[in-house]
Amino acid sequence: MSDRYDTGMATRRAVLGDAHVDKAEAAKTAFDEPFQTFITEGAWGSVWSRPHFTKRERSIVTLALLAAQGNFEEVAMHVRATANTGASTEDMIETMMHVAVYAGVPKANQALKIMKQTLAEMENE
Repeated sequence: MSDRYDTGMATRRAVLGDAHVDKAEAAKTAFDEPFQTFITEGAWGSVWSRPHFTKRERSIVTLALLAAQGNFEEVAMHVRATANTGASTEDMIETMMHVAVYAGVPKANQALKIMKQTLAEMENE
């Protein structure tokens, strides 16, 4: 694998946690391996590994973009990642306030429901 892949995998593990990444890697097949390599290098090894933003800031931006685009299936995963990135519940609330104004109340409302449920699950774990 490439250096960017190795960097990406290290960042991915730092953000999402070993358990999540191990589970995803175990589920990887020949069908989705090229895509998994692509996102490990591109998202995690490039964008998430750049030095300008902190992991907290990237976490906030990612949650905002996921909600604004209506990509709700990824919200819970990135809420769980806040335990590793340092983004707080207050950060998430402020982020969704911005999403509501700039992308729409329904999208922010749906993301907040997922965030609330995920945070409750995290408290009970």
